[in-house]
Amino acid sequence: MQIEAGQTVLLTGASGGLGSVMARALAQRGVRLALVAHPGAQLEPLAAELRQQGVEALALIADLRQNQERVRVVEVTQQAFGTIDLLINNAGVEHNGPYHELPEAAIEEVLSVNLVAAMLLTRLVMPRMLDQRRGHVVNISSLAGMVGPAFQEPYAASKAGLIAFTQSLRATYNGSGVSASVIVPGFVETGIYSRLKVQAGRPAPPLLRPVSPERVVRAVFQAIERDLAQVIVTFYPVRPLLFWLLCAPGWAVRLTNALGVNNFFRAASTPGPGISEWSPVAGKHESTSS
Repeated sequence: MQIEAGQTVLLTGASGGLGSVMARALAQRGVRLALVAHPGAQLEPLAAELRQQGVEALALIADLRQNQERVRVVEVTQQAFGTIDLLINNAGVEHNGPYHELPEAAIEEVLSVNLVAAMLLTRLVMPRMLDQRRGHVVNISSLAGMVGPAFQEPYAASKAGLIAFTQSLRATYNGSGVSASVIVPGFVETGIYSRLKVQAGRPAPPLLRPVSPERVVRAVFQAIERDLAQVIVTFYPVRPLLFWLLCAPGWAVRLTNALGVNNFFRAASTPGPGISEWSPVAGKHESTSS
């Protein structure tokens, strides 16, 4: 599917670091944008910026933990633009810490925003896409969903779920004109990773050097236009390591320990100066990918 002027894109997590870069890149293609974020403080300024460039942009502040909000987002977008050609599930939250100490509400929020919202938004847009025999769903996952680092149980589970969800979608709707892709970044120099660096008091280990958000956006465009099932986006090649872990999953902990991944997330799991612990009121889902 080619990304063309006049198409409608529904983008969640739109005002976060990765989301705003993606929104601006899509605007350059002349698409109509429904931008979704929560709490959305930067959402209307972003939409206004794009409108000044002649782009039709709709700002929708919506709490994707709530199903009625998911329904509202799709209905308002379809009423405004008539159809949805491309859904990009980019919204994400992350809460780190020893699993048994995480509040149940924090676990439920991660699964709700990262996985359930993506699945149900896809279900809501799918009938119209199938009727027009054209559409694409992009799910923004994470390398955490493939290697399962320490102190990341809810986040890793949600991102692994997006990978499997995408694979099933492609199988179910093969030949229908509607398809799906999953993007699997490592650390991205924005959003969640920026917060993790502050909490850990140091950057990620050298072998896990973060990529730019622009590189992730290029991967998204490539996946859509070439109908790729999965695109892994990391600074250094990791496919050989992932293949090895698939064959010998017992080595996963040894590898993540050796690379310094687990120590990084251990440090990031304890709030540092000026970092507040999670509370249901403060939950945000404006960006994703660690």
